[in-house]
Amino acid sequence: MTLVAVVSDYLLHPFYPQFFEARFGVKNPELVGYYFAAICFMVMIAFPFWAYVSKKIAELRILVYTQCIAGILALCCYITDSYINFWIISLVMVLFKGSYLLVYPYILKIISKKEHPTTIGILSVVVHLGGILGAVIGGATVDFIDASYIFLIMALGDFVQMGMSAFLLKSKKYNTTKISEPENTNTETKKKVIPKGFILKIGIITMILYFSDFLIRPFFVAYWENISGYSSKLISGVMYAIPGFVALTALWINTKRKQSDSQFGAIIPILVLGILGLLLQGIPDTTTTIFGRIIYGWAIFQGVVKFDVLLFELSTPDSYAMDYSKVHFFQNLGVLLSSFSVGLLVEYNGLQIPFIVALGGFVITLLLYYFIFKTGVKRTSELLLKS
Repeated sequence: MTLVAVVSDYLLHPFYPQFFEARFGVKNPELVGYYFAAICFMVMIAFPFWAYVSKKIAELRILVYTQCIAGILALCCYITDSYINFWIISLVMVLFKGSYLLVYPYILKIISKKEHPTTIGILSVVVHLGGILGAVIGGATVDFIDASYIFLIMALGDFVQMGMSAFLLKSKKYNTTKISEPENTNTETKKKVIPKGFILKIGIITMILYFSDFLIRPFFVAYWENISGYSSKLISGVMYAIPGFVALTALWINTKRKQSDSQFGAIIPILVLGILGLLLQGIPDTTTTIFGRIIYGWAIFQGVVKFDVLLFELSTPDSYAMDYSKVHFFQNLGVLLSSFSVGLLVEYNGLQIPFIVALGGFVITLLLYYFIFKTGVKRTSELLLKS
C-alpha cells in the first residue's frame, strides 16, 4: 500500500512545468512553484487532521473512504480544462490523498518495538523506490502519451489502496480492530527519561535536517555537470541516485546486524558522517564528490531512520499517528523553506553554496540534538543496564 501510494504521489512531481504548459498554457515558473508550495502546505495540514480522526476511527476504515474520494477527484482533475478549477480540485484531492500517511504509524503500532528499526528502514527504502518508480512512470507518460493521463494512473492507485484497505478489513486472516496501548508498568520511569516537549524538539531538529538535505537536491545535477564537464543525463542521473543505492546497501547491512535497543547515542556519529559527506561533495572534484555522495547517502539514510525510531521509541502506540503527524509537519516545513530559498542562494552565490549552507544546518542539528538529548542518552543507558 505504501509503495502504491508513493508511486501515485510522485507521478507528476518532476513534471509540473511541462504539465501546466501543455494543459493550461501556463509557462511562468513562479506559478508552478506556488502550486508546489500549496501542495506541500496541504500535506502539512492533512496528516495531523487524519491523525486526529484516527483516534476515533480505525486507520484502514478511514483509508477506504478517503482514497475513494481522492480517486474520484483525480478523475475530475483529468477532465477539467479550467486552471482555477484544477487548483481547487487537485488541492482538495491532496487533502484526502494525504491520509495514506496513516499507514506508516499504523504498521509500527501493530508490531513490537524491537522490530521498529528494521521496519522503518524497509519503509524508507520503499518510499525512495516508490519515488523513483513514480518519476519513471510519470516521465514515460509525459513523453509517449499525455501528461493529463497521469491523473488516470493516480486514480487507479487510489482505488487500489481503497480496495486493499477494504480487503484487509473484511479478511478474517488479519486482526484490524483498533489497537490500544498495552499496559506498561514502567510508564513513570519512562516519563523521567523522555525530554519534556520531545515532539517539538524532535520536530525542530528534523526540520533543520530535512531543510539541509533537500537544499542540495535541486541543483546537484547542474553542480555535477559543471565540475565534471559531462553533459550525459544518464551519468548525472546515476550520480544523483547514489544515495538511493547506498540506502539499499545500508538496509541490507542493518537487517544482518543486531540493532541497538535505544537510538539516543547512535545518532551523533551519523550526523558527523553527514557533515563529512557534505564537506567532500562541496569540493569541486569528481572523485571527492563521489566519495562524499556515498558517505552522505549512508548518513542521511541512517539518520532519517534513527530519528524516526527515536520518535516511536519515546512515543506510545496510542499516540503514534498524532505524534508522527506533528513531526512530519515540521519536516515538511523544512522542505518548504529549502524549496523557497535554494533558488535565491544559487542565483546569487553559485552552485557550491547549497553544500555550505547544508553543512551549517547539519552542524546546528548535531549541536541541538546533543544539548537537548544528552540527559536522555545517559538516563536511557542507565535504565537499559538496570532492566
